[in-house]
Amino acid sequence: MRRVVVLTLLALVLPMAAWADIILTNQFGTISVSAAGISSFGSQLHSFNNVVAAPGHSLGTVSFTTGAMIGGTLAGGGTFSSVGSTFNVVGKGSWAQGHGTAIFTGSFTGDISWALTAVSGQLKTYTLSGAISGQLWDGRTVTGTTQQTVFVLNNKQFSQGIGHIHTGIAQINAPEPGALGLLGTGLVGIAGMFRRKLIGG
Repeated sequence: MRRVVVLTLLALVLPMAAWADIILTNQFGTISVSAAGISSFGSQLHSFNNVVAAPGHSLGTVSFTTGAMIGGTLAGGGTFSSVGSTFNVVGKGSWAQGHGTAIFTGSFTGDISWALTAVSGQLKTYTLSGAISGQLWDGRTVTGTTQQTVFVLNNKQFSQGIGHIHTGIAQINAPEPGALGLLGTGLVGIAGMFRRKLIGG
């Protein structure tokens, strides 16, 4: 009975150990907003897995584009297509991860939400969010999510399609190669134990 309990716990723990989140945050920069889509410019990579850039510096850049608006309104919130979209994170210096400068190269997947979250006078705050997928610097194919907080200062800027990025976060679910090997070994061991149990009666 004890053996069965141990094997069950092993089966539950190993899959969780095989995945580790990569957390990236960005700040500042601007966006252009129109029915044709959203594009970002000059947003700084502020942190990478809890390593935070020194004041006045950045670890690289974060940039993204969406497809065209497919529902709702620019002012009130709506949905953008992911067709033709991009989401790229580029490191600089030691944060290039030894693979050119690309930390993550990918795009949005599925519909992209554009939600009006706060209004204070002419100041409007929006949240852009959606699922992303792509490749890490080491070639691993990964998926994740991103959320970008954007503010528009006044009606004039809004009419010109200008917004400002306050903060953003991307959470990428990355498989750990070593942990995946451990997972495979553990599952093989579990299968062998149960096979011997069955043969032994």
